[in-house]
Amino acid sequence: MAKTKILFVTHEMSPFLEISKIAEITRHLPQAMQEKGFEIRILMPRFGNINERRNRLHEVIRLSGMNIVVDNNDNPLIIKVASLPSARMQVYFLDNDEYFQRKKVFRDEQGKFFADNNERSLFFCKGVLETVKKLGWSPDVVHCHGWFTAMVPMYLKKMYQDDPMFKDAKVFYSLFEEDFGNDSLGDKYRELPAQEDVSPEDSKAYGSGSYVDVYKGALSYTDVAVLADKNIPAEILQYIEDNDIRVFRPETDEDYEAYSVLYEEFASEEVEA
Repeated sequence: MAKTKILFVTHEMSPFLEISKIAEITRHLPQAMQEKGFEIRILMPRFGNINERRNRLHEVIRLSGMNIVVDNNDNPLIIKVASLPSARMQVYFLDNDEYFQRKKVFRDEQGKFFADNNERSLFFCKGVLETVKKLGWSPDVVHCHGWFTAMVPMYLKKMYQDDPMFKDAKVFYSLFEEDFGNDSLGDKYRELPAQEDVSPEDSKAYGSGSYVDVYKGALSYTDVAVLADKNIPAEILQYIEDNDIRVFRPETDEDYEAYSVLYEEFASEEVEA
């Protein structure tokens, strides 16, 4: 029997970038699944504060060279890779000079939310799926972690729904205690995909681009919502309940046996409400 294939998509992962709980989960969950016999791939952005020399990143020439269109602009996508020898895992990094080569991740030195965080997220989300296509690797499960990956579920279910590489893939979306404060990704976050990739109706669930709306948008195209934190806003939990979205609550961050059973189920069976 072929191995079940899991694509992990995240904006951070230890030891490369550690800014929240997401970093530890995305470091250990893929390894645990690999040790249980799953075939995995991990993709994340190559933010400017990730040290290439120390982490031994190098460009994958055969994967680089694509352009990702965001706001009617062609943006070159560079793919790099690093290995974690202790875990026998490779991590693919998506790079772009304009969007990612900054000293800070989501806020500038004065703590101001980057105005183009919406474009940066869209570039990453589209880039992830195009990179996987170029790898020629068809995942059974696409497991997204955190708000920066929030457009992956919509792209997967609408823009790539007929692509043989993704047509059977199930989407997991892990919810964490994240908050933009008074900031948001703005209306532009839902409007840009509708320029060329999907219809306005497809992206309307992302609403105002607030933290809550971004999660609601992602959940609209999610097969399983993973409650990876305890303090998820009640409005989001209510949205999950109102839309009959299946929920997985790991007992601990290391509840790997339960994760394994769930991944296997979705690799072989249709989603049931």
